[in-house]
Amino acid sequence: MTSAFPTPTSLDAVPAAVETELRNFFDVAVPAASDIAPVVGTAAELVRDFVLQGGKRIRPVFAFAGWRCGMSESGRVDSDEASTVGREARDALRVGAALELVQACALIHDDIIDRSDTRRGQPTLHRVFQSRHAAASWAGDPADHGVAAAILAGDLALAWADDLVHDHRPGVSTSSTSGQTSSTSGQTSSTSGQTSSTSGQTSSTGDRSSATPEYRPLPPAVGATWAAMRTEVLGGQFLDIVNEASGDDSAAAAYRVMEFKTAAYTVARPLELGARLAGASEDLVATLRKIGHDLGIAFQLRDDQLGVFGDPERTGKPSGDDLVSGKRTALLATALRRADDSDPALGSRLRTFIGRPLDDDELGSARALLVDVGAVAEMEGKIDDLLGAALAALDAADIGDDIRTELTAVAHRTAHREA
Repeated sequence: MTSAFPTPTSLDAVPAAVETELRNFFDVAVPAASDIAPVVGTAAELVRDFVLQGGKRIRPVFAFAGWRCGMSESGRVDSDEASTVGREARDALRVGAALELVQACALIHDDIIDRSDTRRGQPTLHRVFQSRHAAASWAGDPADHGVAAAILAGDLALAWADDLVHDHRPGVSTSSTSGQTSSTSGQTSSTSGQTSSTSGQTSSTGDRSSATPEYRPLPPAVGATWAAMRTEVLGGQFLDIVNEASGDDSAAAAYRVMEFKTAAYTVARPLELGARLAGASEDLVATLRKIGHDLGIAFQLRDDQLGVFGDPERTGKPSGDDLVSGKRTALLATALRRADDSDPALGSRLRTFIGRPLDDDELGSARALLVDVGAVAEMEGKIDDLLGAALAALDAADIGDDIRTELTAVAHRTAHREA
């Protein structure tokens, strides 16, 4: 059942509001997938459950923060002829929900690349598909099937992200004046009134059309930012796997990955998307992009620390997973540089812990090396410097005091999180 759009009264309320938006989308998208075939519907349900099982929802929070920054900019004037799209909270929530679907794609594919078995304390999606293949006694190798199915599931999440951000719903027309079914003849689908065997929901596209009574396409500048973000995150991911394969241990390579895979996609672009939705000035957009870049790098540097030292009960990932997967992080690059400079034997020893399973003693030795060579302290210093630069820019930004205060608190949590 479609729920009303709740308007968050604070940034802390954004995750719940975005989850409502996601559930509304899934109420339409999953039955549409089931219409193709029951097994496709089952895969769609797994994607839905993966998205809804948790997560920090940090990207929607920054998108909504950017929107509030733009709406609070002094001297803003909206002409009477200007489109109302982007000036309402529901548009910012829709973009935030779409960002969560991009994140779902990235995480599903990341887990395949990293050969991870768990995510948020649950089996990763390729392992779920693998287990289902084995339980059904299907032909072929269960692990190969799991990887292939999860790749497609991630692709589905990315396709759904584009559907949602552009205000399309599978099986629903995009008419701005009516909620008629999508069909070349204008007639309802021949599957109308039938019940999906996998979801138990009515598969009539006519019934689904009520989920989106008004088509609200993105303003062109927002669509262009969205398109740039997608290319950047995929480019950053490709750089990441090339760095691992080539053994590029340099800090420059690690920071290049962070710039596109994390900083732009996690904070800078979401802030920009929200600000552009609100019709913010180019000066404010540039300021928010700078804030987002610094906070995004700080976010990833903290993530690097958690990938080695984090508590699995809080992170949802095995401790030391970044070392085991051979991920070329800034923390590792800094540790190798400092170890090689002080004693090449230390650098050689540290390299023996990269890219292979580690027992508890080996993980403890690797952690001690990272601390002893000063890499952890150097990264903590960089995080503090980046946070300070972001806060200084935020203090000077032309935005309302309320959103400045809230965004300042979010910035601190981003840089000093424990999960």
